Amino acid sequence: MTTFEDARAFLLKHRTDYDAAYAGFKWPEPVAFNWALDWFDKGLAKNPEHSDRAALWIVDVASGTETKLTFAEMSRRSNRTANFLRDLGLKRGDRLLLLLGNVVPLWETMLAAMKLGVIVIPATTLLTQEELRDRLDRGRARAVIAAADQIPKFEGLGGGDLVRIAVGESNHPQWRAYSDSEKYPDAFTPDGATNADDDMLLYFTSGTTAKPKLVLHSHRSYPVGSLSTMYWIGLQPGDVHLNISSPGWAKHAWSCFFAPWNAGATIFIANQPRFEAKSLLATVARCGVTTLCAPPTVWRILIQEKLADYKMSLRELAGAGEPLNPEVIDQVKAAWGLTIRDGYGQTETTAQVGNSPGQTVKIGSMGRPLPGYKVRVNDVDGRPAKEGEVSLALGADRPAGLMLGYMNEAGKPSGADGELYHTGDVAFLDDDGYLTFVGRSDDVFKSSDYRISPFELESVLLEHDAVAEAAVVPAPDPIRLAVPKAYLSLVPGAEPSRETALSIFRHVQKQLSPFKRVRRIEFVRELPKTISGKIRRVQLRRLEHDNDRSDALRGTEFREEDFPELQSER
Repeated sequence: MTTFEDARAFLLKHRTDYDAAYAGFKWPEPVAFNWALDWFDKGLAKNPEHSDRAALWIVDVASGTETKLTFAEMSRRSNRTANFLRDLGLKRGDRLLLLLGNVVPLWETMLAAMKLGVIVIPATTLLTQEELRDRLDRGRARAVIAAADQIPKFEGLGGGDLVRIAVGESNHPQWRAYSDSEKYPDAFTPDGATNADDDMLLYFTSGTTAKPKLVLHSHRSYPVGSLSTMYWIGLQPGDVHLNISSPGWAKHAWSCFFAPWNAGATIFIANQPRFEAKSLLATVARCGVTTLCAPPTVWRILIQEKLADYKMSLRELAGAGEPLNPEVIDQVKAAWGLTIRDGYGQTETTAQVGNSPGQTVKIGSMGRPLPGYKVRVNDVDGRPAKEGEVSLALGADRPAGLMLGYMNEAGKPSGADGELYHTGDVAFLDDDGYLTFVGRSDDVFKSSDYRISPFELESVLLEHDAVAEAAVVPAPDPIRLAVPKAYLSLVPGAEPSRETALSIFRHVQKQLSPFKRVRRIEFVRELPKTISGKIRRVQLRRLEHDNDRSDALRGTEFREEDFPELQSER
């Protein structure tokens, strides 16, 4: 029987031999398994080879202050947190909303929840009050751990039985201080075995519905499944790994939690109030970061600096979110002698496809299927094709990194069963087995590495009294790759004026988090539609891509930056 340790050792052995790794890899069997107890504690914290090595290293870039904790220390600290949460009444199967930035309690809580069998709902601190209400209600959260500055958002939210825990200075009577966990014992005894397919994580992700979908992961899918992510990045024991990603998103769990600790590497965090390239690069050089993963938005900013001036210890570079253009890859290679390797996956999975170390990198391609993933490319009729939807074989070939499913209203997972899992992404498959991303089959797109659902944004826009119809598409942007743009038809009597645009921008600003706000508006007389009445977003996407201002569909455009008053109102 293949164990987690066996599978990990096999991938590390064949780290640069893709053919051998792909042909010979086998996922661990789905038996009882608790990654925090069985791997982090036993395999790392109690193993003399790893125990005194840094597990987590957080640097405040502006001040230079640092926090560095070993695997043994993180094990003890997470045990105290687990005992604290248990004392507050949390038990196996309860759900915990986690709303923190990159601070030590985030990692302690993740480990503690796994040890307890508590299901974590990761969330970003950018969420609005309404978005938090949705996560508490549909996520059926029993508890919340949040940064103290997030407390005002919870006024009027949650019932009296919601356990509220604040990280940081807070004197709010309804909120318990997270620091109380320091008083609890640093030894933890689980209440029983954890099944590999028990619920562990519940992500809210944008999709083809007006509200985010609920993606359910197990104690097997992300922890064990992240062996594929470890392999793609090229992580090794002792590495110092920086992934530039915000908590609350799946990529943070991918590369700021499971993949590095699967390898026995140090998770490195460079905290900045606002992203600033020069000081980040200086910190990466000073601290000896060896592996770096960043979204294309960040890479495009970094190449504006003189990269060759920084003496780096880097060995592996990776990018994910959308394809990198050749100019970025070429400039980084010229400065550092390293190639940024692209990869692909979803909130619903771990890394599925990637350019792993040792492979020939084809610029523009996201690579080949990673060990453990049997990828299919099918046309609309389900037949193998050179260009079509990326799907994953299930049944005996089901990858460990695939979610349990989307949680429906009845609380049951679906969408990851049958013969194939459909990603909704379209790719081109070449003769060498490399895949190149083409687009989304359901119109979801990426902006600054965030996944944006047109349906969710359109639902908010339609709440405005002046808006009759709305269609959101990506508009090209030199930094973010794309920004959300809304084509709007107005109700009778509403004027396509600056005042109307300002009112709509204010409405959007109030209702949506900054990462998914509509940044441009174009008032049009009518939206293009199919014969059955469906809006043809593909036609609007083409207008934006071609920047065709002569088309009869075009109207009057307003951009968020046209309104200085919006900046002062934030």
